[in-house]
Amino acid sequence: MKKTFTLSCMLIFISIFSFAQKTNLIFFSDQGEKFYVVLNSVLQNSTAETNVKVTDLVAPNYKLKIIFADSSIATLDKNLMFEQGTESTFNIKKNNKGEYVVRFLSSVPIAEAPAPTAEQKVIVLSTSGPSQPTAVTSTTITQTTTTGSGVNPDGTSMGIHVNDPALGVNINMNIGTGTSGSSSSTYTSTTTTTTTSGFQSQPNQPVDPQPVYVLQGYNGPYGCAYPMSPADFSAAKQSISSKSFEDSKLSIAKQVFNSNCLLSSQVKEIMQLFSFEDSKLAFAKYAYGLTFDPGNYFKVNDAFSFESSTEELGEYITSFKK
Repeated sequence: MKKTFTLSCMLIFISIFSFAQKTNLIFFSDQGEKFYVVLNSVLQNSTAETNVKVTDLVAPNYKLKIIFADSSIATLDKNLMFEQGTESTFNIKKNNKGEYVVRFLSSVPIAEAPAPTAEQKVIVLSTSGPSQPTAVTSTTITQTTTTGSGVNPDGTSMGIHVNDPALGVNINMNIGTGTSGSSSSTYTSTTTTTTTSGFQSQPNQPVDPQPVYVLQGYNGPYGCAYPMSPADFSAAKQSISSKSFEDSKLSIAKQVFNSNCLLSSQVKEIMQLFSFEDSKLAFAKYAYGLTFDPGNYFKVNDAFSFESSTEELGEYITSFKK
């Protein structure tokens, strides 16, 4: 009985711990500008909002893109790093130069997070789907009609002259007998004005959990929609290898990952380009949760030279794993 009770407590603890490791992100615009949130190249909200809350994130970092409904405002790109098991809030605002930026505002543990507000759009993280909303252009045709009227000047004029010297009469008279009238004209002009309305709102539709790319023999979870092509990956490896300093190699490797999705096997190949164990471990931690096939991530352990690195990576993964 005691063993059963202990086992139950352990299961409850594990369940609570796993739940606590999920992360929520909140984005809101300072002046009420409407926007779309894109995480790891997947559109999260199908309609533009001013306040968006994305829940159930499992990775410690994501590539963020903010697309404004007003297409005249430039899209924002940012790499987000945050603590697991928290609800982090980010503010979309203008900086001192008048440029739009995304700024970290606050963070609280999930258990202490306030309830969603009425104007807040709450969305469970999507891992596949469109990468951006659909841009549309609307055309407005305005027709203007003008009517004018005036008086017809056509008519007649008559002059009378009477002169009688005997009577001493000399009369001159002019009589105008013009006929008044009117005329009217109608003028029609057509003006065509083309305006860009921004992005088309799309109805919420079920998200297909399967990505476009299918990895043969893999049945685990997916971290992104499509891995980097072999040709692009080969070019990226060559760029990393060309650097002489370890820090430069790590920096380039992270840049590659920020813009692309990699397979676990590709992460392993990049790790093998580093000379130092610390660099291998740093990149392995950075890449976890953003790979196409996180279920195969155990394969990267073969790139380590020391067992202690494998153990440290395992502890890191366990700390925020589902």
